Amino acid sequence: MRFLYLFSVWLHVVAAIIWIGGALFLALVLVPATRQAAYRGIAPALIQWSGARFRSISWVCLATLLLSGICNLAYRGFGWADLWSGQLWQGPFGRTLGIKLLLVALILLLSAVHDFVIGPQARERWQADATAAETLRLRRRASWFGRINLLLALIVTALGVTLVRGGI
Repeated sequence: MRFLYLFSVWLHVVAAIIWIGGALFLALVLVPATRQAAYRGIAPALIQWSGARFRSISWVCLATLLLSGICNLAYRGFGWADLWSGQLWQGPFGRTLGIKLLLVALILLLSAVHDFVIGPQARERWQADATAAETLRLRRRASWFGRINLLLALIVTALGVTLVRGGI
C-alpha cells in the first residue's frame, strides 16, 4: 500500500512539474520570442500550435493532479464522508487544504475560460488582423489569464509543500 501512495505522490509532483514548467516556458521563452521582429511572421501559427499542444498536456496534468490528490488524501485517512462532514477542514491541515482546493477550483475555471473562450478568440483575431485593437485586447486578456493561472499554480504548490510540512 505504501508503494501506491509513494507512486501517487510522485505522479502528483511530476504532473505539477510538467504543468507549471510548461506554463513558465510559454511565459518566459515562447511568448517573448514571438515578439521578436524575426518571428512575427510565424508567431500566430507558432502560438496556435504550441497552445494547442500545451492545452492537451495541461488538462491531462490537471486531471492527474486531481486524481492523485484524492488518492493522497485517502492514504492519509480522509474519505468522502470527511469532506462533507466538515471534519476534513478542521485544524491547520484542513484550513490549508481548503485554501488550496479553492485555488485549484479557480485555476480550473480560469483555464477553461482561457483555453476554450478567450484563447481561441485571440488566435482567430490574430490570424485575421494582428494589429487590430480588438486583437491586441484579446491577446492581452489571454496573457493575463495565463499569468494569473501561473501565479495561482505557484501558490498552490507552496500550499502543497505546507500541507506535507504541517499546515498554516
